Amino acid sequence: MAFATIGTKGITDAAIATDDIADNAVTSGKIAGGVIPASRPNAQPLIINGDMSISQRSTSVSGITGNGVTTLDRMYNAISGIGTYTVAQESQTSGNAFANGFANAYRLDCTTADASPAAADYLYLQYNFEGQDLQVFKKGTANAEKFTLAFWVKSNKTGTGNIQLKDKDNSNRQCTQSYTISSANTWEHKVCVFGADTTGAFDDDNAKSLNINWWLGSGTDFSSGTANHGVWEAQDNTKVNDGGTLNINDNTANDWSITGVQLEVGEYTSDTLPPFQHESYGDNLQRCQRYYYKKIDPGYFGVGNIDGNNDAQIFVNFPVVLRTNPSAIETSGTASDYIIRTTFNTTCDAVPVFSSSGTSQALTIFKKTNHGITNGSACLGRSNSSSAYLAWSAEL
Repeated sequence: MAFATIGTKGITDAAIATDDIADNAVTSGKIAGGVIPASRPNAQPLIINGDMSISQRSTSVSGITGNGVTTLDRMYNAISGIGTYTVAQESQTSGNAFANGFANAYRLDCTTADASPAAADYLYLQYNFEGQDLQVFKKGTANAEKFTLAFWVKSNKTGTGNIQLKDKDNSNRQCTQSYTISSANTWEHKVCVFGADTTGAFDDDNAKSLNINWWLGSGTDFSSGTANHGVWEAQDNTKVNDGGTLNINDNTANDWSITGVQLEVGEYTSDTLPPFQHESYGDNLQRCQRYYYKKIDPGYFGVGNIDGNNDAQIFVNFPVVLRTNPSAIETSGTASDYIIRTTFNTTCDAVPVFSSSGTSQALTIFKKTNHGITNGSACLGRSNSSSAYLAWSAEL
């Protein structure tokens, strides 16, 4: 007996309610590809701050010549001997990326060029993962999954860019892939697939297990080999920027921007790729604060007690559990930005210093020589300026 089909026009609004659908009637196999990530339905995105909306440290830093996270959270600049750069959080008001929901981007501008880098010089953007966040890829097992990396990119230059996945748990095993910027100064969406790897499982811990490296320029040490795109293999630095022609380092007119970064489990195309999982600003910020927490001019930083003639012990609570115990503190660098508060204000004569920390709280010492406050008195650690801050890093 043949059954007639019902087209979408045959179903009126609100005609089918939840109670009309039997349990288990709708399965993942009946849902079009790209609607829900099959391996991680309703999960948070694997990439933190992929929309580039969080920039706790600063929105723009110039004169960058070395490694580190300088502006946008989770985005690590890897630079050695290959020019000078400004890295900024770029605001978007038009263009393809903006039209797809991305109001911010990571932007790198070359300010001092190096058109003839030495062999060992390098320039790339890096994102780092904890191993415990990667178990869904089943790497090192017979059921290993492919990796699909997607992003929006824009540059004044056209050409080929290279991306490297590097397995930090297994002797830096690597998998490379390339993409092409076809039109200058135009946001383009790229989807890159990296192979499944049945060799070497990621450690199930909070340490660094995987790098994603977007190569932007290099010396010949990183481009003299022949890349085997999409295939995992033993570490070979000579292959990671093979055929790379972006060379953002070669002229002060050069720039490169990226946003909308997402990593998916399995193989997708531009047609089947799941939609970017936009988070609220607050949720995104909290996930970033696991790696870096900056408390800016809060009125007061924490409570504590007077300890001797020169110190106040101030306890600062973290809003989230940090990845690991920080070992240092960052400050504004100006002593007068900080105050010890009892029944009156006492301006510090040195910036606060690190004492000890767990993953949920830090003990910080506010300092004033011969402050004259009774030992053991309760006190507050306060700010005295809109530029005052305390920060702790638990970066990978």
